[in-house]
Amino acid sequence: MQSAQGSLDAGLDAGLDAAWRARVAAAPRGVAVLHEDAAWSAEELDARVDAMAVGLERAGIGSGDRVGLLLQNVPDALTTLLAAWRRGAIVALLNPMYAGEELRHLLRDSGARLVVTDSSLCARLAEAATGTDVETVWATTDTGTADRPVVPAGVTALDDVVAEHAGSTPSTVTTEPDDVALLTYTSGTTGPPKGAMNTHANVLAVAAGVREQMSLDAEDRVLCVAPVFHITGAVITTAAPLLAGSAVVLVGRTSSEKIVEACRRHGVTTTTGSITVYHGLAQAEGADRGTFASIRHLWSGGAPVPPATVDRFADSFGLYIHNIFGMTETTSACIAVPLGERAPVDPVTGSLAIGKPYPGVEVRVLDPAGEPLGPREHGELEITGPSIVPGYWRNEEATARTMPGGRLRTGDGAMVDEDGWVYIVDRLKDQINTSGYKVWPREVEDVLTRHDAVHQVAVVGEPDDYRGEAVVAHVVLVPGAQVGPEELVAFARERLAAYKVPRRVVLTDALPTTATGKIQRRVLRGT
Repeated sequence: MQSAQGSLDAGLDAGLDAAWRARVAAAPRGVAVLHEDAAWSAEELDARVDAMAVGLERAGIGSGDRVGLLLQNVPDALTTLLAAWRRGAIVALLNPMYAGEELRHLLRDSGARLVVTDSSLCARLAEAATGTDVETVWATTDTGTADRPVVPAGVTALDDVVAEHAGSTPSTVTTEPDDVALLTYTSGTTGPPKGAMNTHANVLAVAAGVREQMSLDAEDRVLCVAPVFHITGAVITTAAPLLAGSAVVLVGRTSSEKIVEACRRHGVTTTTGSITVYHGLAQAEGADRGTFASIRHLWSGGAPVPPATVDRFADSFGLYIHNIFGMTETTSACIAVPLGERAPVDPVTGSLAIGKPYPGVEVRVLDPAGEPLGPREHGELEITGPSIVPGYWRNEEATARTMPGGRLRTGDGAMVDEDGWVYIVDRLKDQINTSGYKVWPREVEDVLTRHDAVHQVAVVGEPDDYRGEAVVAHVVLVPGAQVGPEELVAFARERLAAYKVPRRVVLTDALPTTATGKIQRRVLRGT
């Protein structure tokens, strides 16, 4: 019987479908997907994949065609990925929260001809698809919520497609490692979202790295917390465990209550989510050490993790949150805190290290002229390695600007210490210039997070006639905590240089975040 190692190796020269087929052949009855009270073995999931792939073939979808995936974390999202790859198609990941021009831009840019969505989104999709290449819509009634609406007229039920082609197999399609597997769109903070071209080789490289880093095997139950329409969900908590022989646990649209329930019901062993996920779990009703008794390790990526947050979570639940770092352009994970190790804290900035590079990944820190800097010198993080995308879809200018010579310029302010630990100080564009001094928001955030009454913090620069920019902290308090802005300013003043102390503290009930839990500082800045 072939091992999970062999399953991933099988895809190196032939792509993701070959790797998935090898996993099915190695353990056909092994559990591949868990969702609510249902479980699918690898061979059961593969039978649905085959039927859906035949449907795609009959719809004229083949090598290089784009299939839009507009779903929450439900089993048919996984089926769509695997069936599209079986046809040699490219999956365009679409955010279900988008509407109107936001969604139309992604549809138009990707050139998707067929979209898989859920019934509740069909009207929104129909409006956004006007003037695009979308010809066919397949809908599932499994929305990831209690509502299971009927499929509207003019839309084909995905279950009908599968039933029609059950037992059939699609024509064989040859896939090369450098073929594009995913179009994953950037968040569009510096302009319209760009489609990163994640190749089969890119995804396989990350899947192999995640399998080794997390020591995944057939006994693991990997909870998919990050949205499948995001690179983290699509690769770290979907493709990687599926190809490693593990089971993927799905909960629809994520909430703290669903995570707690899934851990108790399915014996979750690991997950990767933004730090906001862990903030939510820390306050979830009924969550205790017993809830997470089956978990072997936890990972957090997508946003900086304050050291105080990691310490509090470990004190409450006995679990250490490992940092993990990746981007859309790195096909998710490329740097992580190794198992069995704890990330050091930089004594100067107070930043928690994001980890060490995966094997084959090279990082450098560059000055504004593009010259490499030495240990502990601050500059822009540059990454090269097997998971770096070849470029942006139909956007040579952005590719040349962001990936000159195939080396990814991340836009992150960073440093690397003498032992190879990488630290993200902050996004370069978020740096605050106050009275000629440079302030990294994260440094102020990490200090304020140490206050017992503080749950979350986001620091931004606001225009100031005297200073140029003023440091302003937006703070969410721990439920029931009583503290005023003046006390928080005094707390910061005892621990920071005077120019770093917030000129204003705004108490708020919640911070604006993206679908993947990243705090949107631009919203707080009003830009």
